Amino acid sequence: MSDIIVGLDIGTTKVCAVAGRLDDYGQLEIIGMGSAVSEGVRDGVVSNINRTTTAIQQALIAAEKDAQIEIGIVNVGIAGKHIRSVQQKGGITLRHKDEEITMDDVIRLSNDMYRMITDPGHQIIHVIPQQYTVDHEESIKDPVGMAGVRLDGQFNVITASSNAIRNIKRCVDRAELEIDDLILEPLASSISVLSEEEKEAGVMIVDIGGGTTDVAIFYEGVLRHTAVIPFGGDIITSDIKQGCAVMPQQAELLKVKFGRSLSEEANENEVVSIPGIRNRPPKEISIKNLAYIIEARMDEVIELAMAELRRSGFEHRLTAGVVLTGGGALLKNIKQLFEYRTGLDARIGYPNEHLGKSKRDEIKNPMYATAVGLVLAGFKALEKTSASYDDEHMDGATNKQDNKHRVSDTSSNAGGNFFSSMLRKAKDLLIDDYDDSGYYQ
Repeated sequence: MSDIIVGLDIGTTKVCAVAGRLDDYGQLEIIGMGSAVSEGVRDGVVSNINRTTTAIQQALIAAEKDAQIEIGIVNVGIAGKHIRSVQQKGGITLRHKDEEITMDDVIRLSNDMYRMITDPGHQIIHVIPQQYTVDHEESIKDPVGMAGVRLDGQFNVITASSNAIRNIKRCVDRAELEIDDLILEPLASSISVLSEEEKEAGVMIVDIGGGTTDVAIFYEGVLRHTAVIPFGGDIITSDIKQGCAVMPQQAELLKVKFGRSLSEEANENEVVSIPGIRNRPPKEISIKNLAYIIEARMDEVIELAMAELRRSGFEHRLTAGVVLTGGGALLKNIKQLFEYRTGLDARIGYPNEHLGKSKRDEIKNPMYATAVGLVLAGFKALEKTSASYDDEHMDGATNKQDNKHRVSDTSSNAGGNFFSSMLRKAKDLLIDDYDDSGYYQ
């Protein structure tokens, strides 16, 4: 039986578990999925352990029934406004002179970055290489095989709140699951919706979720910058609730069924009637006014996303423009709004970049981009690990399966050719920080 990998997306509006395997053509086949309403997550961060645990269990049961498997190990996504991305430099002196640089040297340099001092209450979750310098030779993507004495590197170091990580782990532990890897959600989404050509040309992915909007910027195939904007679809629903004086459920339905991101595309004479409360007369909502409310909030999201693009220094290098994904990408006219406001080409990102024939067609919806990416991340990392590690490492990984369905290393090639192999060793620094009770040491 081929490996089965499970991704667990703990979002603000839903918790989703997706199980997949590779078909004979190397494409991802989704064999099962389950989702549940998320009531214990706020702005992408766990705020209620019991409710989140219950949602995880419900999604897990549905996925197991759908795929007819027992799930024990999962890839889990992490997001939230606590996520930080900083550029750091590091270097090592090679222990072997007059010999070529090896993969072990590159891994040692990456591992050193995991030991850097972070802000209080934060810890490193990803170290993504940007470029290397061998002695005085700069801008090297692949230093392995080169001769040199000094190896330096520039890295994109991504940190997350230790408390946020701890709370995710508690929820997953209570659901009787094991976390194989914790992966930044925009990295996962990028794997499922971006092509390698887009990453090489320069692209910004904007993943509009329920509680947050995740931004990731790629250039020359490497993740250059990532950020989390604390606004998502939920705040648009809240704006509609207040602006139109309706109930939350009615506001959500108005957004999904009648909402537009561009007010100029809405008809001024079009109205929708909302049932009144307790025999009160129905309320008529102008579709034009509804569009004004949505457009105002989306303008704010776009402005914050462009601020992150300027901060990254790649504002004028995005040949491939913007890719929009997540549930918020389903808003009408959102592609046009992004193009008008940013001056960049835009497209809606569906998570079918690496999908083959799947059991569930609804998985191709942009709202499942992160969940699909978490599964793909495992397979891509497994492929990298197979190519980079000896039989001893592979034996250890194989023994891990044991009828439980494995998930492999962190976000794979999203950060460059060495990302997966570096993280295989460096990941242990994160996992070892937890004691047997699940508390952070």
